[in-house]
Amino acid sequence: MSSSRTSSTRRTGASRASQPHTDVEEAGFLSLTPERSRVLVSVAARPAAFGLTAFAVLVLGTLLTSGSDLAGASGAVAASWLGAHQVPLVIGKTSLGLLPLLPTAFLVWLAGRECARAVEPDCTRADLGWIVGAAIGGPLLVTSVCLAVAEDASGVIALQPPNTLAAFAWVAALYLLAAVIGIAIRIRRLLFVLLRVPDWAVSGLYGAGRSVLRLLGCATAVVVVSFLAHVSRVDDTYQSAGNAVGVIGLTLLSLLYLPNLVVHTVGVLVGSSAQIGAASFGVFSVVGGPIPAFPLLAAVPTGPAAWWWLVLLLVPAAVGVLGGLDCARTSTDRITAPWATLSSAALAALALALAGAVAGGELGTFGRVGLDLPIFAAITFAWLAIPGYAGLVFARWFLVPVGVPPADYTDPYDDYDYDDEADYADEDDYYADSDHDGYLDDDYYDYRDDRALDYDRPELEGALDAELVDEPPAIETGAAHRGDTTADIVDAEVVETDLPDSDRVDGR
Repeated sequence: MSSSRTSSTRRTGASRASQPHTDVEEAGFLSLTPERSRVLVSVAARPAAFGLTAFAVLVLGTLLTSGSDLAGASGAVAASWLGAHQVPLVIGKTSLGLLPLLPTAFLVWLAGRECARAVEPDCTRADLGWIVGAAIGGPLLVTSVCLAVAEDASGVIALQPPNTLAAFAWVAALYLLAAVIGIAIRIRRLLFVLLRVPDWAVSGLYGAGRSVLRLLGCATAVVVVSFLAHVSRVDDTYQSAGNAVGVIGLTLLSLLYLPNLVVHTVGVLVGSSAQIGAASFGVFSVVGGPIPAFPLLAAVPTGPAAWWWLVLLLVPAAVGVLGGLDCARTSTDRITAPWATLSSAALAALALALAGAVAGGELGTFGRVGLDLPIFAAITFAWLAIPGYAGLVFARWFLVPVGVPPADYTDPYDDYDYDDEADYADEDDYYADSDHDGYLDDDYYDYRDDRALDYDRPELEGALDAELVDEPPAIETGAAHRGDTTADIVDAEVVETDLPDSDRVDGR
C-alpha cells in the first residue's frame, strides 16, 4: 500500500476514533440505561455487601462461641468495617492505629475488579466518571451508617466514636485508588497513548511492579523461615488464649496481620530497622524491649544481631540487578541515559514507602509500630537503583545491545486484552467503533511509527520497495473488451532502492 494511501487510511481511522462526542456525553451523563444502572449498582454495592457479610459472620461466630450476649454485635461489626479501612479506633482508653492490611487489600482488590468489569470498549469519560463515583459512593454510604452505629453503640461497648473526617477520607482514598487501578488495568494501553507516556516510563512502571512483588515475596519467605526457627516460642503466646475459641481467634488475627509483618520485614532486608515501641530490629543491631504476646511475633528475632544476618542484604541487591536486566530487555535505556531503570527504582521505593506508612501505627501502651519511612524509602531506592544500573550495564555489554530487543520482547503498548469479559470481534472492529470517545488521534499513529523506527534492523537493508496501485476503471473496460476473465488487476511496481540515478524501469 502506498504511503499516501496509508496516511489517508490512518487519518480516516484516527479522525473517526477521535471525533468528540460531546452531545452524547452530556446526554449520557445524566441519563443511564437500565443495564448500565445495574452494572453501577454492582460496582457500588457488591464489595461493601461482601465485606459487611464477612464481618457480621465473624463477629456473630465469635460472640456465640464465646458465650457472650449479642448486645454489642452491631457496634463490633461497625468497628470491624472501619478498622478494615484503616480508620484509627479507640477502644476504652487504648488507641489502635495498627490495623491489619489483609482485609484492606482484599476489599481494594474486590472493588478494583468490579470497576474493571464495568469498563466497556466504548466507554466515554462520563461512563468512567459514573464508575468512579459508584465505587466511592457505595462504601461511603456504608461508612456513614457504621459511624452512626458506632456512636450509638458506644454506650454498650467500650468503643469511642472515631473521627468522622478521617473515616470518610480513608474510605474515599482507598476506593478511589481501587477504581483508578481497575480502570487503568482495563484500558492501560489507551491511557498510555492518551497521556503520551514515554516508552521508558512504561517500562519503568512495569519494572517497579516486578521489583515490589519480588521484595514482598522474599520478605514472606524470611518471615516463614524465622517463624519456623522460633516455633518453640509460639506456645507461650497462646497461654492467654484461655480455650480453643481463643486459640482460633489469635490464629486468625495473626493471619490478618501477616502482610503488616511482611512489609516491615522488607525494611529489615534493605538495611533499615522496624520498631515495636522501644524495641527495634535490623540486620545490624537488635534493641530489646517489651513486645505483645502475639503468635505472629514469634518470628521476631531476639538477642544480639549475628554477623551472618548481613547475607540478607544480598536480597535487595539481587532484586535490583534483576530490575536492571528487565529494563534492559523492555526499554531502550542506554548506559548514559538509564531513565527506565531510575524511574523503576523510584516508583518501587514510593510504593513500598506508602505500604510501610499504612502497615504501621500506634498500638496502645506499646507505642508506635512501623518503619523509619524517610530512611526506608531512601535505602530502598539506592538498593534498586545502583545494582539496577549494574544490571543494565551488564545487559548492554553482554546480553541486549541498545535497539535490539530479544526474541521474547513484548511491546508494553500491545498488552491490552480485548477479549477479557467483553464481546470484541477483533481489533479492527474496536477501532472502527464511532463511539470510542476520541481516545485515539493522529499522534497515536505517528507515535507508533516513530517507535517502529527506533530499532536498527540492518537485515532489512537493500529490501525492495513494493507498491500496489489500483488500476483505473479504463483497464477493467479494456480487459472486458478482450474477453479477459481476470476481475482484479494489480500493477506491482518494484524499485531497487540502491540503484544509481537513472530512468525508472518498471514492470509495464
